[in-house]
Amino acid sequence: MDSAARDELAGVLTAPGQPLDARQAAAVALAAAGDRRAFETLALLLNYREPARAESAASALAQLGDPRTARAAAALATNPLRVAYAVPPIRLLVRLRAPESVPALIETLDRLLAERTLAWEAVPACVQGLGELGDPRAAPVLRAARAHPRLREAATAALERIGCYEPDAPGPSDAPGSSSPSGDVPLT
Repeated sequence: MDSAARDELAGVLTAPGQPLDARQAAAVALAAAGDRRAFETLALLLNYREPARAESAASALAQLGDPRTARAAAALATNPLRVAYAVPPIRLLVRLRAPESVPALIETLDRLLAERTLAWEAVPACVQGLGELGDPRAAPVLRAARAHPRLREAATAALERIGCYEPDAPGPSDAPGSSSPSGDVPLT
């Protein structure tokens, strides 16, 4: 793509009154061309409430290779007010394998376990992502996740993948009547 075509696409990103579909298409095309002018639009779309839009933005951001991407994805993944939209940023962090990835996923999973919000899709995404990233720093939060029946299998697999699984080591609430890491009664 020549520079004139990229300039025209960049104009779509900033021109008033452009439909969201047009902005997204322009940003994705610019990302494919390696043009960093796509970053801001894609970062906004990464946080969009429609999963398909956010996943498309995540793919384009990964392709773009902008050094700001991991920091933006980490900020979105760890934002407690946006947990309902955190799965695409979480998956992007796993795909990027950036220095921010493991700390952001640990922070998010630890907070969600403490809040007992296991219904959110972000919880299993964090568990799976931490297993894929293979960093032993995730072992404590994965052990805490293992204590929840709905997460036990995935957390055990993640711990095995990072070489930190201990079959005889119960999680914080594996014993009957014990409490979860946040002091609450374990979820079933």
